[in-house]
Amino acid sequence: MFAGTYTALVTPFQNDRVDEAAFARLIEGQIAGGITGIVPVGTTGESATLDHAEHNRVIELGVKAAAGRCKVIGGTGSNSTAEAISLTVEAEKLGCDGALLVAPYYNKPSQEGLYRHFAKIAEATKLPIILYSIPARCGIEISVEVTVRLAKAFPNIVAIKEAGGSVERVSALRAVLPPEFTILSGDDSLTLPFVAAGAQGVISVASNIIPADVVALVNAAVSGDMKKAREIHFRLYPLFKDLFIEPNPVPAKQALALRGEMQPDVRLPLCEMGESTRAKLEATLRQLHIIP
Repeated sequence: MFAGTYTALVTPFQNDRVDEAAFARLIEGQIAGGITGIVPVGTTGESATLDHAEHNRVIELGVKAAAGRCKVIGGTGSNSTAEAISLTVEAEKLGCDGALLVAPYYNKPSQEGLYRHFAKIAEATKLPIILYSIPARCGIEISVEVTVRLAKAFPNIVAIKEAGGSVERVSALRAVLPPEFTILSGDDSLTLPFVAAGAQGVISVASNIIPADVVALVNAAVSGDMKKAREIHFRLYPLFKDLFIEPNPVPAKQALALRGEMQPDVRLPLCEMGESTRAKLEATLRQLHIIP
C-alpha cells in the first residue's frame, strides 16, 4: 500500500510560530518532484516540541496543500498510548491516508507492552498504520516477532519504517511478513541496500531538499535497475551523510534556508548548526549544485 518515496517533512518556523506559507511551498516542491507522499509531523517535523493544536494544524495544512495529489501520512506517535490514539483519531478526521507511529520512546516497554500499545491504536482507527522502529532514538526496537503478530492481528497495520541500520533485519522481516506488508527504509544512506533486501521504498529526510533525485533512486532500485540506482546513490551519498552531522532536522532546515525556502529555525533543545558543520554541509550542497 505504501511502496514508494515519502518525505518526512520538516516543519518551518518563523518567530517561533509555524510558517504556514513556507510549509505550503515545501509541499508544492515535493509534488513537483514526483513524491509518492508526505509525512507531516513525524519526528523530522519536530513533533516533540509542537503542542497538540500545532500538531493537528500542521497535518491539516498538509492534507489541504496536497489536495489529493499525493498521499498524506500523519505522524501521530507518542510514548503515551492515549495521546497516540488521540492524535491518530484526529489525523483520520483531518483526511490523512495513513498514520506513522514511532515506538514509544523513553518508557522502554517490554515487547508485550509494545504489542498492546500498537494494538490499542489500531483498534481505535480505520487508518492504515505504518510502524516506525528507530532504536537509536527510542531505546527499544519493535521486534520481528511483534511486527508479525501485529500484521496478522490487525489488517490496518500494513507497513514498517525500518531505521535500525541493519540490512539483516530487513531480510528477517521480509522473510516472515506477508508480501503485501510494506517495508520502508528510514535512512537515506541505506535505501539502496534495504531495497535489495526486500524494502519497497523510503521515508526520506533528503527528499525535503532533492525530491526528484530520491524518487529516481527509489524507482530505479525497486524496478531492478541497480546500475542506475548505484550511480544515484553514490552521487547523493555525501548529502545523505551530511544531513545527519548534527541532530535531524537541523541540517535539512539549514540546507533549505540556504536556498531561500524557509528560515533555519528549530525549537529548543535543538539549536542552530556550528560553524564547522555548517561549512561542511554548504560545501556538499555546492558540490551537488544544490546551491550556487
